[in-house]
Amino acid sequence: MSAGRVRGGRSRWLRARWALLVSGPHRDRGMSTAEYAVGTIAACAFAALLFKVVTSSDVQQMVTALINRALTTAG
Repeated sequence: MSAGRVRGGRSRWLRARWALLVSGPHRDRGMSTAEYAVGTIAACAFAALLFKVVTSSDVQQMVTALINRALTTAG
């Protein structure tokens, strides 16, 4: 088999694979860069909100009371 035939077969395979990737049923499986950016911003906003809630004095008092009650019940 000559080198030209190997290259031709490979290029046909690559074209067929590319066509399948571009027009196949699974082409929308991943997220685009814009979707990653929006997802990252949303995750950061949620983390900031959660941090604010957890570090609030009311939540700290409830957690402290819960731990104290658990320790006095156990011992």
